[in-house]
Amino acid sequence: MATGTAARSARAIETRRAAGLSVVSNTLLTVSKLVAGLATGSISVISEAVHSGNDLVAALLAFFSVRKSNEPADEHHRYGHGKYEALSGLIEAMLIVVAALSILYTAVRSMIKGQYEELNHAPALAVMAFSMVMNIIVSRTLYRVGRKHESIALEADAAHLSTDVWTSAGVFVGLALIYVLGLFGYDVHWLDPALAVFVAALVLTQGWRISRDALEQLLDSSLPIEDTQRIVGTLQEHYGRFVNFHRLRSRRAGHERYIDLHLVVCDRMTVAEAHEFTDHLEADLAGLFPSAQVLIHIEPCDDEECRAKRVAGNWDFCVQEKKRAQGPTDLKPHRQSDTTPPGGTHDAAGA
Repeated sequence: MATGTAARSARAIETRRAAGLSVVSNTLLTVSKLVAGLATGSISVISEAVHSGNDLVAALLAFFSVRKSNEPADEHHRYGHGKYEALSGLIEAMLIVVAALSILYTAVRSMIKGQYEELNHAPALAVMAFSMVMNIIVSRTLYRVGRKHESIALEADAAHLSTDVWTSAGVFVGLALIYVLGLFGYDVHWLDPALAVFVAALVLTQGWRISRDALEQLLDSSLPIEDTQRIVGTLQEHYGRFVNFHRLRSRRAGHERYIDLHLVVCDRMTVAEAHEFTDHLEADLAGLFPSAQVLIHIEPCDDEECRAKRVAGNWDFCVQEKKRAQGPTDLKPHRQSDTTPPGGTHDAAGA
């Protein structure tokens, strides 16, 4: 219990610091891009300022959602507060889409009218270069902490800032081309709104990805197939001590995972023996993931199931039978590689 509390405390401190770093960096970038965009008249730089402004709102949402999700379960939230992060991600995705549509509208209107501003390139180029460096540093920090603590809010923020790196690079290259080609008498100011369209397209794509991931958690989608295979693999390692399993269900809420299943055991097992075995099995399953809660429902096997296993000569699944056949034995579950695993079934839907 003390170890779990210490781990939760360490997670809370590290994720809160990472979210705070994102708030500070996005505030600085939003102000600098807005000033540079207004000073130079660059639509693409102003669109980047709008994008960073949305990043700032998203960073604030991530900051508060991370704080809330780290709170332990209480009387009104028995399953904890993990879904606050998913809710934050969904709101962030909506803000991203609104910002992208606004950028797209401004850029397309400028291209249709053919009205392009004369640009003062030096401040804009300096700000975009600074933005790229800053976002690379912050996004890597957020991604590392988000992956370590399985925080969808921080991972979404990191992915968003990674997109900013590419959009900033695109705007930087575009402004540089406008300046260089202009020295040779070529007028390519249309590149400025065209780059803004490019920025909007990337932002919309990112918004869709974040909203999809957030909705999967909010709607209790099952864990990915790779995680389910790990769960089934652990169950099969203990096949010598039970008959079968079914109704395997799983879901995720923030950094927490929830796993439950029905386990069919020998009908001659005592309550104490079944409890000891399931405790061991739950601990093994919980050990697969950093934060997991496992619930196993015990069911007795029927005559046909038990008889089939006895005929096959596999006595380990039934403690009482094994005691009669071999004498007292250790109840601690063990792994057997020479048994054929069951074809346990599991639901496709989450809990």
